Amino acid sequence: MKNWMLVGAAIAALAISPVPAFAAATPRVAVPVVASAAPTTDVVSSFYAQRRNAPLWLKAGAQSSAATEFLQVLQRAPLDGLSNGPALANQAQGLLARASTGDQAAAADAERLLSTAWVMYVQALQRAPAGMTYADNWVKPHLSTPGQILSRAASAPSLSAHIREVSAVNPIYARLRDAAWSNMQMTGAPADPRVLASLDRVRDMPFQKRYVMVDTAGAQLYMIEDGQIVDTMRVIVGKVDPSTQTPMLASTIYYATLNPYWHVTDELVRNLIARNVINQGVGYLKTRGYQVMPATAGDDTLLDPAKVNWRAVAAGDEQVRVRQLPGPMNSMGQLKIGFPNADDIYLHDTPSKGLFAQDDRNLSHGCVRLEDAERLGRWLLGRDPQSASTSDPEQHVLLPTPVPIYMTYVTAQVNDGKLSYVDDIYGRDNAHASQVATLAN
Repeated sequence: MKNWMLVGAAIAALAISPVPAFAAATPRVAVPVVASAAPTTDVVSSFYAQRRNAPLWLKAGAQSSAATEFLQVLQRAPLDGLSNGPALANQAQGLLARASTGDQAAAADAERLLSTAWVMYVQALQRAPAGMTYADNWVKPHLSTPGQILSRAASAPSLSAHIREVSAVNPIYARLRDAAWSNMQMTGAPADPRVLASLDRVRDMPFQKRYVMVDTAGAQLYMIEDGQIVDTMRVIVGKVDPSTQTPMLASTIYYATLNPYWHVTDELVRNLIARNVINQGVGYLKTRGYQVMPATAGDDTLLDPAKVNWRAVAAGDEQVRVRQLPGPMNSMGQLKIGFPNADDIYLHDTPSKGLFAQDDRNLSHGCVRLEDAERLGRWLLGRDPQSASTSDPEQHVLLPTPVPIYMTYVTAQVNDGKLSYVDDIYGRDNAHASQVATLAN
């Protein structure tokens, strides 16, 4: 396979060298080259040896629909994190042109080049988004081996459909990437850095059929099933201050809590509860349904609030725990949806529904308030999230199947197929631009 050895050397060079302009009409994408080693010739050769050199891409000849579709994917691949995609497409097109004239060696080389490029492309999509914390093992990204990637492609009932499914990543990503590519083709301008930053942050490939995505920049929640957005709602997210920003994290929802307590954070006990008791007296606690307990975790003995030194609590010299009973004033509303994470972030209902009408919904201390918690609960549980037997607080109800949740940050949005932008409230786009500049130098 003398020709293939030359092709393999060219691919390896493309993987570590700056990519030349693909064509004058091809819009440029201002991203750094990804320094990832190309799969070894042995892996691809072994794949074809096991198939007795039967073609994967060119079963129907050089004009194969799967090959044509993948070449189009490679043209826009810099948006997907594979900066040398257009150059790979250019080389493959040259080989396919020769193959269409009956050049069997060119056809064999095109086969192996397309398979190698497919592995590079899929692995680029599978890289974890920068800044994302994976708080539960179930949702951690799985980087497939070249053999696994090629095996899945070979076993797909339709290779074209497989390409479309894999390249879609998730519906929020797909519509942003497609709108950005359409805009680049129309204007000839490179992708906006905000688009690249948002694509990087939402490039997660959930393997489950049902999951939740929360976009904290747009203050929206999406319910996704079988690759489609089936419902969405407004949310309220963390304030701009670094200590209250809602983080980027991925985890898994295992249960929902009906009639939840609100377990007030230590910071709010000190800065809000204690100061209000000092100013208004212990009646403030009773009228709002607050209970006071020792600081020791797990000790739920109720304390007499009149015997607590609230000035010492406000000063941080003493600590107590405070929780709010379920009821119409409870800040958790009637439903809380937790998931494993170190920051104690969760989704919850709220009695303050009027705030969802605001454009600025950066109002929380980090957790996510839901516009319609009951609707989300119904989707997660498969039934109305209500208890028919008791009004006891803190009723944990297991989901029929655990549901992953991805909390991301997307400042580039798509409205009616067109790109638009929301404010970079947390300043994360600037950090991304600095990272790109560092990698490019």
